[in-house]
Amino acid sequence: MIELDTFGWIALFAFFSVIVNSLGILAIMQYRQWALKSKTYFMCFAAGLLLTAPLVLVLPNAAKTNPYAGFVALFGFLFMLLSNRLIKKYTKKRELAFGITAVEGIGIHSFIDGLVYTITFQASILIGLLAATGLVIHEFAEGVITYIFLTRSGVKKELAGIYAFLVAGLTTPIGAFLVYPFVATLEKSILGLLLGFVSGVLLYVSAAHLLPEAREQEDKKGHSIIAFMAGIGFALFLVLTKIFS
Repeated sequence: MIELDTFGWIALFAFFSVIVNSLGILAIMQYRQWALKSKTYFMCFAAGLLLTAPLVLVLPNAAKTNPYAGFVALFGFLFMLLSNRLIKKYTKKRELAFGITAVEGIGIHSFIDGLVYTITFQASILIGLLAATGLVIHEFAEGVITYIFLTRSGVKKELAGIYAFLVAGLTTPIGAFLVYPFVATLEKSILGLLLGFVSGVLLYVSAAHLLPEAREQEDKKGHSIIAFMAGIGFALFLVLTKIFS
């Protein structure tokens, strides 16, 4: 069995994120109805995982390393909240630029995902696995949504697929690899602050981004809540397995 070092895990999940994002783009281009239905379940599962990970593992570990991690977590949540509100406000005022501005926001969001990969894996493999798995899973929905935004703004289907890949797919590994040389040299106390920030980002992505979007398209059979609970269960399984191993 091949054992990966920290950079190996980061590169592996960065690669996975590109693949899953590309699958979302290809699915919406070729199997539109299936992709639109499936993205809700991907979002719900990812939301459950990304809600559980910071609350039971990432933030507690960050607080052990640095007592101010909670304050930085709050800042991370507010940073994502305010930046996304600005993007939405801007798109409403300038309808012709809706697609471009929305995709710009997704590009920034995907870049931050890459930062999360590097910071969490630098802290520990388990924390990285939990955070990165949730983010990789939500890449499917992100690819679908980016493509829809582009086509709605008048971009031709073929070009929309290419642009969606560049904006939502490649930005994640770029973010991960750019910050790795800096994060790898940080002291534990500084890494604790970064973990706090990541916790706030993950909580926002789960509670204020993925869940509201998923609820708008929730099915009557309750499959969405099952997917959400499955995400929570998967995260708890990984954490408890590690604790009692």
